[in-house]
Amino acid sequence: MRFHPLARLAAALALPLALAACVNPQKPLSPDFAQSLRQNVGAQIADPDARYARQEPPAASGARAALAQQRYNKGTVAAPSSQGTTNIRSQSAGAGGGGS
Repeated sequence: MRFHPLARLAAALALPLALAACVNPQKPLSPDFAQSLRQNVGAQIADPDARYARQEPPAASGARAALAQQRYNKGTVAAPSSQGTTNIRSQSAGAGGGGS
């Protein structure tokens, strides 16, 4: 039985592809492979049962919070002063050094 030359060529090209499918392309990886990824993922997961050194709640003033809420409700909240890098002035005179 004789095969067509084109069939032989197709078989010759398909044989390496079939053998390549049997090979494991992964080389042995080091034991600490992806350790930084695991560390970063662990750092980003919130702990629902977190424990902190401080046992008492942070100090707060109820009267001060009530006044702030009243100002907010009335619309009389003081706007923060806007400062840029061009309008900030130094309060100290003669600062800056100099060799005289």
